[in-house]
Amino acid sequence: MSAAGAAAGAAVFDFRNSYARLPPRFFAKLPPTPVAEPRLLFLNSRLARELNLDPEALRSPEAVEVLAGNRVPEGADPLAMAYAGHQFGGWVPQLGDGRAILLGEVAGRDGAPRDIQLKGAGPTPFSRMGDGRAALGPVLREYIVSEAMAALGVRTTRALAAVATGEPVFRERPLPGAILTRVARSHIRVGTFQFFAARRDADGLRLLADHAIGRHAPEARAADNPYRALLEATVAAQAELIASWMLAGFIHGVMNTDNMSIAGETIDYGPCAFMDRFDPKQVYSSIDHAGRYAYANQPRIGHWNLSCLARAMVPLLAEDEQTGFAVAQKVLDGYPALYNAAWLDGLAAKIGLAERRDGDDDLALDLLGRMASNGADFTLAFRRLCGLAAAGPDAADARAAALFADAGAFDAWAARWRARLASDGRSDGERQAAMRAVNPAYIPRNHLVEEALDAAAERGDLGPARTLLEVLRRPFEERPGFERHARPPEPGEEVRATFCGT
Repeated sequence: MSAAGAAAGAAVFDFRNSYARLPPRFFAKLPPTPVAEPRLLFLNSRLARELNLDPEALRSPEAVEVLAGNRVPEGADPLAMAYAGHQFGGWVPQLGDGRAILLGEVAGRDGAPRDIQLKGAGPTPFSRMGDGRAALGPVLREYIVSEAMAALGVRTTRALAAVATGEPVFRERPLPGAILTRVARSHIRVGTFQFFAARRDADGLRLLADHAIGRHAPEARAADNPYRALLEATVAAQAELIASWMLAGFIHGVMNTDNMSIAGETIDYGPCAFMDRFDPKQVYSSIDHAGRYAYANQPRIGHWNLSCLARAMVPLLAEDEQTGFAVAQKVLDGYPALYNAAWLDGLAAKIGLAERRDGDDDLALDLLGRMASNGADFTLAFRRLCGLAAAGPDAADARAAALFADAGAFDAWAARWRARLASDGRSDGERQAAMRAVNPAYIPRNHLVEEALDAAAERGDLGPARTLLEVLRRPFEERPGFERHARPPEPGEEVRATFCGT
């Protein structure tokens, strides 16, 4: 590459890497492994602008070299982060970034730093005999689903770019390789704290917590106990996040502690999925044989994961262990109320109530029970509810009731719901607009995601993925021509299992 080309690529990014200033035991420093023929597949121009990056400059050959890991730009300090974690409840003392390289941070338009990480960038000391690479399908799954989550208002890591490597990766068979450029408020996980706690590295634990406070909870510095304030902020963020998953019908699939960000962002989209028919016991992940991470278990597992974080932070919370455990327990005890408030407030909004009153929780939960026992589609049931008038049944009621095996089960609930609306004080138009703002018309339907991934990986056809991304960019706005993207799978289209990309 010419000196002019290298300079042009460097000018796209204004990198720093504050994590690299922590002691060497926090990470392994190494550059990404270059690839044969990098080719830009997708670029998130809107996100680029939010990060003060020029989308056109990012499309240049020099910038694509950076996104592929073929060149390290000025200011970047690439590294793989060390962490540990509980995987399906079993303790693993060392995990770490086995196929991801953190280049550094850029400042967004809001002034806050955002991590820029290359996922699939080659082996690291944490790869555990893996190749450190990613196949095109899992890269596009994370791109599509993470951007859909962002459009739905769920806190998440973001996808800036997807680049083809021009090289195969070998899983059960050869697959086209790709690299995802992931953006996050940080990549610090519950497992990062566990890594230092398990080693009784009190100094490392304190340095990590101080770094996390600087990135995620600067207001905690002024608290009487800054580390308790950090734990409280993390508990609150996770409670809100998991409630938002539940309200969207989203199943993460691998809620291991190394996959839980203390920033309160959804991270690591492996065997994730959105429900079609509502079933609280629903599991899609092919590796979750016992249903540990089923839909209905997510709030409880979130609490369990936070207990692991709190236990790791005990040495920071007080001078003696007993007091530290007491402080940790008190913070953890606040999680159920925080989660339930976010969950039940969200359900009230989904059924069109301006505020929660006595009896409203039972009304909303009764609808969910009827949906589950009648096989109603989660997303469509709430969306069709948006069009119902308060005055009485009409054609819209028939469309909603048709989603239930027993239409009478919906009709009986709707009568109770209308009685409640009579005292809500809003017009049909106001209520329906508010409901359409929280009940999406479009989600990343599993069969459509798999269709897009297959087209890209098997035929090199990116068209279905581009269309799906365009639909999901505005999930609450029904648009002509996209009717297929709003409906549930037809018989034979349903996806029953999703798979981890490693």
